[in-house]
Amino acid sequence: MARNPAPALDRPWRRPGSLRYALGRLRGIAKPPVTVTDPPRDLLVDTDVEVPTRDGTVLRINVFRDSDDTRPVILSIHPYGKDNLPKRRGRKWTFSIQYRILRQPTPVRFSALTGWEAPDPVWWTARGFTVVNADSRGCGHSDGTGKVLSRREAEDTYDLVQWIADQPWCDGNVVMLGVSYLAISQYAVAALRPPALRAICPWEGFTDAYRDLTYPGGVRECGFTRMWSRNLNRDTRQAYALVSMQDEHPLRDDFWRSLAPDLSAITVPMLVCGSFSDNNLHSRGSVRAFTHAASSHARLYTHRGGKWATFYSEAALDEQLSFFRGVLDGAPASRSVRLEVREDRDTIAAVREEADWPLARTRWRPLYLGEYLDGTGALAPERPTEAGRIAFETLSRAAAFSYTFPAETELTGPMVARLWVELDGCDDANLFVGVEKWRDGRFVAFEGSYGYGRDRVTTGWQRVALRALDYELSRPWEPVPTCAEPQPLSAGEVVAVDVALGPSATLFRGGEQLRLVVAGRWLWPRNPLIGQMPAAYRESPRGRVTLHWGPRHDAHLLVPEIAER
Repeated sequence: MARNPAPALDRPWRRPGSLRYALGRLRGIAKPPVTVTDPPRDLLVDTDVEVPTRDGTVLRINVFRDSDDTRPVILSIHPYGKDNLPKRRGRKWTFSIQYRILRQPTPVRFSALTGWEAPDPVWWTARGFTVVNADSRGCGHSDGTGKVLSRREAEDTYDLVQWIADQPWCDGNVVMLGVSYLAISQYAVAALRPPALRAICPWEGFTDAYRDLTYPGGVRECGFTRMWSRNLNRDTRQAYALVSMQDEHPLRDDFWRSLAPDLSAITVPMLVCGSFSDNNLHSRGSVRAFTHAASSHARLYTHRGGKWATFYSEAALDEQLSFFRGVLDGAPASRSVRLEVREDRDTIAAVREEADWPLARTRWRPLYLGEYLDGTGALAPERPTEAGRIAFETLSRAAAFSYTFPAETELTGPMVARLWVELDGCDDANLFVGVEKWRDGRFVAFEGSYGYGRDRVTTGWQRVALRALDYELSRPWEPVPTCAEPQPLSAGEVVAVDVALGPSATLFRGGEQLRLVVAGRWLWPRNPLIGQMPAAYRESPRGRVTLHWGPRHDAHLLVPEIAER
C-alpha cells in the first residue's frame, strides 16, 4: 500500500469551493425544490380526537382515513404540532421554513396534509392504511406539561397505541413511522412493548441523547441543541429545557441515562434508516439500534442522500410499504442491510444486500501516523520505527496525515482514531477528528447533517479529560467513553485518546487519498451559507496539542477495509 504526504499543519475549516456552494445555498433558500400537492376531497379527516392517558391527561390526534373499513394504523407522535401543515396562499401551497433554512439537495414531494417529518397521509391511505398524527403531552392541542425524551412520553405513546387498537377503524394492528423525533419516540415506546405495536420504522433517530447529540465524546454541542431546545420551549409546555440540562448535567449521569431507551428490550420487527448523511445527529444512534436491539426481524436501510428527499422518495416509500405489509402478513423474521456505497456526494458506487453490520468480511486495518523527512504527515500500514510528534494551537491550526490508495478500496463501517496526546498551556482539550477524501488534489464533498453539502467522509469528537472507556460496551471498532469523571492532564503527561468516528461507506479509487485531520476546534465555520449551520461545538481552551507516534505510541487510524466476496 502506497503513501503520499499532505501538509502537516492544516486549516480544515477552509476548503475550496465555498463561494460556489454559497451561491447554490442562496438559490435554494429563495426557491427550494419542494412540491406540495392537493389532497383528495374525499379523504376522511377527524381532528383533535381526544385520547386519555393513564394519569388522565388528554392527548389529541388527527385521524386520516379513506373509508370506514377497519385497517392497520400508521402512528406518529411528536412535539412539532400535528396541525402545522402546509397552507394555501393563492394558487400555491406554503411549507415549513425549515425546507428553506436546511438545504434540499434533490426534490421533495408530499401532500398538503403532511406534517414536518411525518408520513404523508394521502400516500398511505391510498395503500390500505389509516394514518394518525398525534400531539405529544404539552404540545400542540394536547394537555399537560411535557418532558422531552422521557419515559413519561413513552408511556403516553404506549397508552395511545393501545387506545388506537381498540377503535372501530383499526384492525388491531398499529405500526409507527417518521423521521428524527418521530423516530426517537418509536424506540422509547417499543422498549415498553405495547401488545398492539406490530412494527416500527424509525427513519433516522438517535438513541442516546448524551452520546449522539448533546455531548458526543463528552464535547458539548452548542448549536442545534440550543436552537431546537429554545424553539421547543417557545412553542410547547415543557418541564425542562434540554439546553438547561446541558448546564446542569455535563457528565453522563442518571438524568441522561433515563432518556436512553433500553434497546435490548426491543423485540418488535423494525426497519431502521441509518443514513451516513447525519453523523452530527442520528447516524450513530440509528446503527446502534440495529446492532443492539433484540429484534430478530430487523433491517438497516443505509444511504447518503438528503434526509427528507430520501424519506419521501418512491424507493424509500416502497421499502417502507413492503416492510409493513410483510410484517402484517406474517413474513419470516430475518436480519439484513441495504448498503449504499458512494464515491462522492453525487455518485453512488454500489447498492447491495448485506447480512449484518459491521460487515462480517471487514478487515480492520490500522494506518499508522508518521512523517517524511520534510515534516509532512503521512499514514502507513507499517508502524514507524522512530518516534515523532507534531504540535498545533488548539484554536488556529490542525494536524493532517494522508494516505494514497494503490488500488480500488472500499471502506465501509465505523472508524477509530487512536491518538497519543500531550497538552501544553491547558489541562484539557476537545479533539475534533475528520476523515476526508481527496481526488487529484481536490477535496471531495459528501452529503452531511442539516442538509450540509460539503461534509467529510466521517467525523468524531472526544474531550481529552473524558477519555476513559466503558470496556463492557466498547469494541475495537467502537470505543465508548464513560463520560463520568474528568481526568485532566498533568504537564508533560502523554495519554492515549480513542476517538470514535461515525459509520460511512465510501469507495476510494487507486490514486485517491484519505486525509486524517485533528484539531482543537470544530472543523467547519459557523457561517450559515458555507458552514454546517446550525451545528456548533465548544472549542478547546487556548493551548497547544502535541500528537506523538512511534514504537512506544501506537497512534493510528483504524479503517474498515471490505474484502471482495
